[in-house]
Amino acid sequence: MIWRFRKWHKRMSGIIITCALTGSIHTPSMSPYLPITGAEIARHGIDAAQAGASILHLHARDPVTGQPSAAPEHFNGFVPALAQGTDAVLNLSTGGSAVMSLDDRLAAPLAIAPEMASLNMGTMNFALYPMLGKERDWQHDWEKPFLENTDDLVFKNTPRDIARILTSLGAERGARFEFECYDLSHLYMLRHFADRGLVKPPYFIQFVFGVLGGMGPDAENLTHMKRIADKLFGEDYLFSVLAAGRFQMPLIAQSAAMGGHVRVGLEDSLTIARGQLARSNAEQVLKIREIVERLGRVVMTPDQVRATLGLKGAGA
Repeated sequence: MIWRFRKWHKRMSGIIITCALTGSIHTPSMSPYLPITGAEIARHGIDAAQAGASILHLHARDPVTGQPSAAPEHFNGFVPALAQGTDAVLNLSTGGSAVMSLDDRLAAPLAIAPEMASLNMGTMNFALYPMLGKERDWQHDWEKPFLENTDDLVFKNTPRDIARILTSLGAERGARFEFECYDLSHLYMLRHFADRGLVKPPYFIQFVFGVLGGMGPDAENLTHMKRIADKLFGEDYLFSVLAAGRFQMPLIAQSAAMGGHVRVGLEDSLTIARGQLARSNAEQVLKIREIVERLGRVVMTPDQVRATLGLKGAGA
């Protein structure tokens, strides 16, 4: 019994804070603090790491228009600076934007061969058009049509796509994955690939809440996802939670209380409090750090994360 308590306590203690710096959902007109250029993304990432984020989840944008970009040259505008300016784990998105082809989404990760990459575990509707409900002055002519057209947008992640990413980035380049699960079915898809031998434990699973087309941001959904993940993966996985918009802090705080890990960042929410824009990614990191430390959790360092997840190391 004492051994079981010590094992539970060790698992409950350390917590991973991931920070998603810019993403591909929000547009420049929604917040003046959303990092767009390579220099801005690098500065936000370094500050977030200093605040306590051990993983930086990375997307790129066109520095002129602010549009989501998968171009390697745009990633190269900040990845070297982050690698030199912080020891955080750099986690490159393979999701890019739902409007991109898989070839485009993989261009930068294949060239950079990061320690870690995100992997979306299923095809889904990805509806952003409710964000048009607020009147605003649009800075760029692409922003409003981009959001409007998501009422007919399917984010394609077929089993063939997933297998290609696992092989080209995982088996051939040594990356480990943040498995993004927007729905219960995505957990079963991950189990399928584990049974095929294409992924090995420990599995780092990101439960994603609040995107229209995926799970709703309900506390009951989080407890059910964990229950099914326990059934499918036993003690071979770690779970983290991200939630969109105003649901960000309540759900990730629940994750921390349940022994899970947390993700913050301007990709997921532009605010720091109701009606108040976050001025930086680091501001969100500091807020969740205070919450989890009050819960008795200890923020893990990047090297502790590398050891826990079995990453190949920044030098590789």
